[in-house]
Amino acid sequence: MSHFNWKSFGSLLAVLVLAGCPQTQTPAPSTTSMTETKPDDHGHSHGHGPNGGVIFDLGAYHAEFTVDHPAQKVQVLFVDGDGEKAKALPVAATEFTLNIKETKTADGKVVAPMTITLTPSDAVDGKAATFTGSDAGIANVADFAGTVIGEIDGKPSQGEFAE
Repeated sequence: MSHFNWKSFGSLLAVLVLAGCPQTQTPAPSTTSMTETKPDDHGHSHGHGPNGGVIFDLGAYHAEFTVDHPAQKVQVLFVDGDGEKAKALPVAATEFTLNIKETKTADGKVVAPMTITLTPSDAVDGKAATFTGSDAGIANVADFAGTVIGEIDGKPSQGEFAE
């Protein structure tokens, strides 16, 4: 009759417990279903757009953010690519919310955060390429940064820009 070697079994069990098993972690479920884009960590830029503004990703699209300080207006123009030769690209959207972070002018004046509703200014058949809005804070000459949130083609979309 063979005897079970408890000492060997105990040693093996101790090794297995101490070594542990590799675990795979499942990513936490997303709290949003938005298509989100953020400025890239390497400082890469899409460059300037056809109106001299900054190009950024907004959902699956490229958009140009521009400011008209004297008119106190901002504009987001959807474009078909990067750079100054990009052409306007109409998208199916009705409005966007622009959230601009607090910033400072060159002389140190604090410019408070702003929330601006952007509405289409060239809508045809439910599509527009240009969305504009205004706020008195835009009169301040400063580098603006923030987010644009809305729906494009019925899908929630978000993008971040920085001048």
